[in-house]
Amino acid sequence: MTFRLRAVRALVLLAGFYLMGVVLLAAMAVLDWLLVTRLFTARAAWFEGAVLTVTVLLAVAILRGMFAFLRAGRLRPVPHGVAVTPQDQPELWEQVCAAAEVTGERPPDELYLVAEVNAGVAEQSRLLGLLSGRRRMFLGLPLLAGLTVPRLRAVLAREFGHYGNLDTLLGGVTMRGREAVLHTVEVFREGSTQLHYAIGALYIGYARMFLRTSQSVARHQELAADQVAARHAGRDATAAALRTLPVLDAAHTHYLEMYAAMGGPLGALPPVGEVHGGFRRLLAARTGERLAALSAGQRPPRPHRYDSHPPTAERIALIEELPADDRTDGSADEPAALTLLHDPDRVFAALEARTLPHEAVRLRRMSWDDLVMARAVADAEGWSRPLRLAVARTLRSAAQVADGAAPARRGAPAEKVEDAELPGLEEVLDAFDRGLLWMEVADRIPKPTQAARLTGASARNFIRPRVYDGLAGMIHLRLAGTGHAAPDIAWSGQPGLTLPEAWEKDMDDALDAAVADTPDTAPLRALLAGTHRVSA
Repeated sequence: MTFRLRAVRALVLLAGFYLMGVVLLAAMAVLDWLLVTRLFTARAAWFEGAVLTVTVLLAVAILRGMFAFLRAGRLRPVPHGVAVTPQDQPELWEQVCAAAEVTGERPPDELYLVAEVNAGVAEQSRLLGLLSGRRRMFLGLPLLAGLTVPRLRAVLAREFGHYGNLDTLLGGVTMRGREAVLHTVEVFREGSTQLHYAIGALYIGYARMFLRTSQSVARHQELAADQVAARHAGRDATAAALRTLPVLDAAHTHYLEMYAAMGGPLGALPPVGEVHGGFRRLLAARTGERLAALSAGQRPPRPHRYDSHPPTAERIALIEELPADDRTDGSADEPAALTLLHDPDRVFAALEARTLPHEAVRLRRMSWDDLVMARAVADAEGWSRPLRLAVARTLRSAAQVADGAAPARRGAPAEKVEDAELPGLEEVLDAFDRGLLWMEVADRIPKPTQAARLTGASARNFIRPRVYDGLAGMIHLRLAGTGHAAPDIAWSGQPGLTLPEAWEKDMDDALDAAVADTPDTAPLRALLAGTHRVSA
């Protein structure tokens, strides 16, 4: 079957999706009319009333679905995006208009910058997509930060290619229709009554048949859009853009979790504009190999059964089969697409204002270095507190025994310890030297119920990492408090503290010795003594 015939078949099925509601409403109207005018009897009035009630409720559900289908093509407000006009960003609009022109499409009426590694075109369509309306484009600022200008051209041309008359107008109508069908199915799934679910099941079944039937048309449109992108931006740049997108997505997720959210536990935010703007600093500090490592080992998201996108590897292979052109990718020499923006700092700040929740307005702003230091101190306090509490309770129990009082029973509720009673680093090391670590302290460190039954070497090996982390946290607190640790945002690695050279070299071995089965605190004490001498 040719592409045109498949597209016509999909259009007929699309129209049937809407007409199904009309037929059902007509059938129920005829049934109600017969019940009221021809079949009504006093004896069965209750039954007929129940039937009328059910048909009315079903009609309401059907009408809701029909209106949802008609409204699927309407554009909604964009609360989390920054609208930019040709006067605001002429160079970016120039690239957008050029991509629209090469596909034979009109440029968008609106352009929004969003905080996603994504690009897309939405259109307010009518009559199942046969009549187009206002057009809107979305461009992710992280996308602009991570793509070169040629690669951005490929992405832009591909998005407009979905709407271009690549083979037949019906192909674009089918793409819009699939979006409308999926939107309608979601509306039915949000229903609140059993009747709503019953009608929804009918529509969902029809939707599956339509999506399955139109799958080949949708995939043809996707591949044709790739071809348009390659003709506009070049074969190599288009293939490189497809390879880069999943890497950028993984890098952006890493940035949001590791950097942008760093101040969450502290009730703090990075400097204005840096919540999203810091991503460009991460990209600038990492080579392509370091960025690719962030996505290494990650499985690609499982595609939806009716996803119109062919596998990325297949799309890249088809693009690379195209004849070579004189436009190489040249990514090392090409500027980032972010250079197309005028005053990107202002744009990042505007996007931040649109995307952060209202509560974030009250959060304090901190420089990246201050944020790293504050988070490192907070983390160190969290790591060290269970160990310090366990040592404090052990020392309290030992003091009670020395005074002739009965020590606390094993398994009894832990006594409260005030912050002022928490021991310092030297007191913890003294307790280890007295042999209290594995006899008393380890038993007082919280552990899961299953682990509480462990004994001997198994128990020590289970709790040893927690003791290690607790000691490391206390050392970080000591070095930060004395000014011997400096914050390191480490855009190319992991944010944290930079310690003195001696500590960077010998700290791990010293900690291992301190938490060994026979603790030896001498290496740690030697490092501490060296730090004191430097301070003096």
